[in-house]
Amino acid sequence: MIPTGVSGAGLGLRRELIPALLDRVPPDIAFFEVAPENWMEMGGAAGRRFRHFTERHPFVAHGLSLSLGGPRPLDEPFLRRVRRFLDEHRIALYTEHLAYTTDDGQLYDLLPIPFTGDAVRHVARRIRLAQDILERRIAIENASFYVKAPIDEMDELTFVREVLREADCALHLDVNNVYVNSVNHGYDPRAFLHALPPERVVYLHMAGHYREAPDLLVDTHGADVIDPVWELLDLAFGLFGVHPTLLERDFNIPPLPVLEREVRRIADLQARHTGAPAHRAPAGGRRHAFS
Repeated sequence: MIPTGVSGAGLGLRRELIPALLDRVPPDIAFFEVAPENWMEMGGAAGRRFRHFTERHPFVAHGLSLSLGGPRPLDEPFLRRVRRFLDEHRIALYTEHLAYTTDDGQLYDLLPIPFTGDAVRHVARRIRLAQDILERRIAIENASFYVKAPIDEMDELTFVREVLREADCALHLDVNNVYVNSVNHGYDPRAFLHALPPERVVYLHMAGHYREAPDLLVDTHGADVIDPVWELLDLAFGLFGVHPTLLERDFNIPPLPVLEREVRRIADLQARHTGAPAHRAPAGGRRHAFS
């Protein structure tokens, strides 16, 4: 088990939300998540605002561009910068997508890895190297995908399980991605969750999506979480225990009180599974002035 340093329900730290969060961090928000790529080595007023939050609240780092499944060598200088960022801000948990983002350069999208034995070994080697450089165990996130590779040798579930085993890493379980993929590729999301190794799960994501067609959902992080995804989160807590769980909202971001309601729903569901009061952080103080 990875010592994550976080618990309860969290929210992504978006720049659009910072003015409201400087006035008050709602007590239901127990931690924040950031992409290191967006905050590393940031100075000036923005850097001081960021440190204001990391000095007062637990954080998780969720990467965007490591390209664990990509063909080019891992960017080791980038990983060393990430390690310095994690150490500087006392962030214990770093997660990345089980996907690739590079070819000859950054593709700025999360593209699916073919589900083959060679790909399992390729990705696992890269995860182990990343863990060595970062000097910490990482968690990989099951990714949404829309087209199956013609060379697939196994299904998504088998591929995820094999990567976890071969790399000896943890699982960042994105519940919405399970639902999206189950609709797009015609499998039972509950059976998918039942078949995951519970000892690997350390962190969860919840998000909304866009329905393009009855059999095509797009993972946008731009809408409210729907009831079937809430039901899967309930099942996940029952299967894997209660782990820190983040509400992702990266598009069509509503005012903070609207997001707070969904974060509270996560916290209340966690509390029902633990039998303890919902984990709620101390309320934030007055607005801090930055120059």
